[in-house]
Amino acid sequence: MADFSSAPRGTVGPTRISALAVVFTVGAVLGWGLVPVAERLNNVAPRVQWTSVVALLAIAAVVAVLAYTTYRTMHREGRLIEAQRAVNLLLIAKASALTGALVAGGYVGLALQFIDQLDVVLPRERVIRSASAAVAGILIVVAGLLLERACRVPRIEDDDLFPSDGR
Repeated sequence: MADFSSAPRGTVGPTRISALAVVFTVGAVLGWGLVPVAERLNNVAPRVQWTSVVALLAIAAVVAVLAYTTYRTMHREGRLIEAQRAVNLLLIAKASALTGALVAGGYVGLALQFIDQLDVVLPRERVIRSASAAVAGILIVVAGLLLERACRVPRIEDDDLFPSDGR
């Protein structure tokens, strides 16, 4: 069991690249394993629809817009946002980064199942669409990390809270 007594309370650390790599790898293994399971159950490998790619791109765009507006509000205009809103945005950021890594890995694993069959139309279509969806998943990761960065608040020193000149 981990000892959390030394961790600072009330802080959330940035999403680590190692965590994203682990989640991506898990997604790739699951995506790779999906094909044989689907073929055994339905006798057909799964197909990736363009609507899935478009939906992932839309999610990436929404998270990117949240990142931009949050960054503009907090860092350019110097305004603070409500604490609950900041927590919600941070949760969206972390969830987006981790989910995007899982999705990207899953589609990469799916594409790798068919990479050696590019001369056949249907497997080539699966690889192209899966690769497109994986790129969209990576865009979600990037947007999530940007939103997470936009949520960072500069440290306030004790001197700023309690000026020494008695004010």
